[in-house]
Amino acid sequence: MEDNGLKLYFMNTEELLDEAYYQTCYNSLSSYRQDKIDRQHFDADKRRSMAAGILMDRGLQEYGLREAQVRICQGENGKPYLPDYPEIHYNLAHSGNMAMAVFADVEAGCDIEKFRMADLKLARRFFCPDEYAYIAALDGQEQNYAFVRLWTLKESFLKVTGMGMRLPLNSFEFQFSEDDLCVTIQQNFDKKSYRFVEKDFDDCHAAVCIQDLSGSDRKESS
Repeated sequence: MEDNGLKLYFMNTEELLDEAYYQTCYNSLSSYRQDKIDRQHFDADKRRSMAAGILMDRGLQEYGLREAQVRICQGENGKPYLPDYPEIHYNLAHSGNMAMAVFADVEAGCDIEKFRMADLKLARRFFCPDEYAYIAALDGQEQNYAFVRLWTLKESFLKVTGMGMRLPLNSFEFQFSEDDLCVTIQQNFDKKSYRFVEKDFDDCHAAVCIQDLSGSDRKESS
């Protein structure tokens, strides 16, 4: 996906069950990433953190860089960035046995979530009324899928803004086309335009949000 330099990377963390491969990967990563891995209490969490580092390293190789060679800083709200390479935007996420990374020439955010039963109480409390109605009108697996899909989309937008959960989930709203293939966002956080990329796996769903520079920034909502 070359639009806006967008590149997506995914990894199944079960590859790291091989102890020799795990150690080789660990030794190749920066002390910053090693510290994040070491702070995890459970092996599954260590593998997820390592997979995120591996994917970051893989993405940086496209720019002639390595993860162990770059400085990583955090913005005011905790979003990581590369101070020496401001033209490179990236984001990482992991869930279950999957990790993902996104790289782009513009601000980017991503999320991946394992499929689970829809939590209608949570959706009613934190999502917009029309988003809750959209989920509540579905049944069974369709409802579960819609809940996780909407959650990943919201997380990807929170991460692209750098605000994280400081931005209320019901302060922006997603709308789907009749065939559910296209998604748009209504938001007043800024005047920028955004677009979304989604991908399904057997047991999880991934969403990416990037700033859309194909058109001019949207007009301020009245």
